[in-house]
This record gives sequence, structure tokens and C-alpha cells, in this order.
Amino acid sequence: MRPDYHGGSIVNLMASIVAAFGGRSDYEFARDLAPAEIASARNVVLVVLDGLGHRHLARALPGGALHGSLRASLTSTFPSTTAAAITTFMTGLAPQAHGLTGWHMYFREIGAVLAVLPFRPRHGGPSLVASGGVTPAELLGHAPVADLLDAATFVVSPAAIVESDFNRAVSGRARRIGYARLDEMFAAVRDVVCTGAERKYVYAYYSEIDSLAHAHGVASDPVGAELARVDAAFGRFLDEIAGTDTLVIATADHGFVDTRPDTVIELDDHPELAATLALPLCGEPRVAYCYVRPGEGARFERYVESRLGHCASLAASADLLAAGWFGPGAPHPRLAERIGDYILVMKDGYAIRDVLPGERRHAQIGVHGGTSADEMLVPLVVTRR
Repeated sequence: MRPDYHGGSIVNLMASIVAAFGGRSDYEFARDLAPAEIASARNVVLVVLDGLGHRHLARALPGGALHGSLRASLTSTFPSTTAAAITTFMTGLAPQAHGLTGWHMYFREIGAVLAVLPFRPRHGGPSLVASGGVTPAELLGHAPVADLLDAATFVVSPAAIVESDFNRAVSGRARRIGYARLDEMFAAVRDVVCTGAERKYVYAYYSEIDSLAHAHGVASDPVGAELARVDAAFGRFLDEIAGTDTLVIATADHGFVDTRPDTVIELDDHPELAATLALPLCGEPRVAYCYVRPGEGARFERYVESRLGHCASLAASADLLAAGWFGPGAPHPRLAERIGDYILVMKDGYAIRDVLPGERRHAQIGVHGGTSADEMLVPLVVTRR
């Protein structure tokens, strides 16, 4: 399943929001939420529930407050992962334009593979800002959504990341508010929309569903219990903001699929494949960017097709770029450098891991980034109070 950048993706949702607040977007508007509907509300709240797939919501909680205001589904970006999709929410741009393509990315301009959201080298150590290096703004090079809107803007994020280097770069002029618990997040949003007469845009981000799905699997009891807790808090929040003329939009960055031990491919078990690579695998366990040594392309292709063909589809990175998988429009000037020579798109519930010396082996059950409907489809919840 590929992203529907022509009216049915989170990119188009952000185009509608930007236009509703007087900004300019080069993307088509969301077919299920036009700018005029958004513009008619005094306040707009965008709640991003990290990891909440559309199919999972429909299966797990069909009678709740979220499902009761479910209008449609949207597709995520490609890849369907936090680093790419959250950057879309914060900039209004598709990965084609914002240039962030996964958790681990090779930045040729600084000669390093980074964990993008913590903004630190993959091998560990402090962030690049703390070590006196470059800032996220220097590598990103695009304006935050908050700086495009004719409104007072707010970013409500977990206290652990609200003042992170990445969050500061993509929040722009928005006022940042940190919280520790779910009820504190909704209370912070409530206080914003209930105070002052000016028009407001609030972006609120919640990550616990994602964390639990990685650790226990999306079909697990802990994830089910957390979703029920989020749903109940969402319903209470809607009651608390009654009469404020607030349009509330809830969605997600991606959904999940679960792996099993036998569906996780360890690069350590494929030394011949590793020998063809110039860099560690980048991107995500479900979508891996492969940087191949000069002259090793044919050997790399043969190995993948003969040994991994059952679990991965192989594409030349340039082909997916040309086909619009990362979005429409002119690409980020460094996008081609950030997606390698080839892309492994994992099938079914398969994932591939490349663990560096000294790197923790995260035994993730739930994974995302791929092109299955469970990963790609996210809910579009819309309600007005």
C-alpha cells in the first residue's frame, strides 16, 4: 500500500490545516477535511496518538469516543514511521521535501549516521548540539508549521522531549508545554483553549501506545488497556471543552505489525550480504536503506533475491523516489543521499536488524515503517465542541 498524497494522507491533512490558518501549501487538501471546515472554528487541536493504526482502533475499541467521531482513514507517509511522519505534522511537508526518512539516517554533509529524533550519532554519545556540532535546523532547512499560521500556536509534548533539540527546531515560535501523564496532556490543551480570546492552534503528541506496542506487540493486553485509557481521557477532554468552539482532530503517525522471533532477520547471520555494504543499514526495521560498495551492486542484488526474496522486496532507491513514494513535488536537495542505493521493503511481518558493536539489541515485537495497511492506515477523528 502506497501513500495517497492526492487527498488521502496526513500530508493533505496538514495542507488543509495550513490553508485554514492563512498559510500556503503546495499539496492537495484532505478530501475528508476541507480548509473551510477548519477555518470556521475558533480553536483547532491536533492530537497525534503515536502508533494508533486505523485498523487497530476499529478492531480494539469500536464503541469508544475516538471511534464515535471517526470520519475516515488516512495514509501515513513512506516510510510509515515516526521520524518521517512527525516531521510532516510539524512542517506540513512530505518526506520528499523535508528529507527525513527514518530513525537512522546517513547525513553525508557531516559524514555520520544519526539517530534523528535524539539528534545524536548512532554509535552513541551526546547530541550534536551538546557536543558543539550542527543543530537540527541546519540539517532540516525548512520552516515549522507554527511559523506559517495566523494564530497563537502551542506544542504539547512529553516533558522528556518537549525541549529536545529536534522538538525545539520543529516547534518554531510555538509555545512549548511539557507534561508527565496522559491526564496532564489533556489538561494542558484544555487550559489553552479555555483561556484568552485569540484564535489558537494546538498540536498535542502522545507516545505511550507506540512504546507499549514496540515492547509487547500491538495485539497485546498492555496496548489494549492503554488504548482504552486514552479513549476514556479523550472523551472526558471533549466534555471539558464544550462551548469553546474547538475543532478537535485526532490521528496518528503510523500503525503497527507484530513480529515473531522467526520473522526477524539479523544481518549478523548474513555476512556475505554485510560485506557488500559501505554503511550500516539505515532507516527502519521494516524499510531499510542499503548503501552498497562500488562494484558490489550485482552481488548485493543476487544475494537479496536468492536468500531474502521470501521476506523482502528489493527496489532501487532512485526508482521509488521517481515513482513518488516519498511525496510529490521537488525533492529535498539531499534526499537521494538519505535513502541509499537500494531499499529493502520487508514483507508480511518480517523485519531486518543491523546491530552495531556496543549497540543495545532492542527486542521489539511491534514494528512499523512498512507498506502494509496495518502500518500505513491511520484514523481521521474529527469532532467539534
